[in-house]
Parts: sequence; structure tokens; C-alpha cells
Amino acid sequence: MKEITATKDLVARCGLYCGACGAYRNERCPGCHENAKATWCKIRSCCGEHGYETCADCKDFSDPNDCGRFNNLVSKFFGLLFGSNRRACVLKIRELGAEDFATLMTEKKRPSLPRSGA
Repeated sequence: MKEITATKDLVARCGLYCGACGAYRNERCPGCHENAKATWCKIRSCCGEHGYETCADCKDFSDPNDCGRFNNLVSKFFGLLFGSNRRACVLKIRELGAEDFATLMTEKKRPSLPRSGA
């Protein structure tokens, strides 16, 4: 299993931190930016279309939950299932920047901030 390391390139488009994800660490997934099979992901597509590294770069929505691509039924289901809080992650990336967010998530050893807050 790969170690969790702080790498800006492992911050997913939706704000999750791939570097601490079990699928990435067990080499079952290359991470969001490298996952060419993730054509189903509306967030990944949107960021690609607009040239954003993550949703944190979007200026159209100050709250990512106001975006229909970010906040949809599938994302709500996965958020509940995995206890992830992508909104909090995106807001934290805006506050800290992607590099410092990667460091934070490496220290926490988590792919997401918890649903209950930071």
C-alpha cells in the first residue's frame, strides 16, 4: 500500500484528497486527474471544460452546493455513504490553497473532511 504523502496533484477536482484514498493507495485508481475512465463524473468534466484544477477555482458559485453539477443526487448519496464533506473540502482549498490542503489531509490521513465539520 502506498504511503499517504502531500501532493497537490492528488487533490481531486471535487475537493477530495486522492492521496489518502484506499483505492488510490492500493493502486486500484490512479487518482482523479489521471483517471481517464471517470468520464461519468460531471464535476471532473466541468473542471476540464473550464480549465479548473478543482471546484475551488470556480467563480460562478461562492458556495459549491449551489452548483447542480457539484451538488446532485449521486454526490449526496456518496457523501452519506462515505461520510465525506466535499463542500467543506472545496471551501478549505479556497482558504489554504491546494498544496496546503494536501498537507492538511496528509496529516489527518483522510480523503475528506468529515461531514460534521472540520
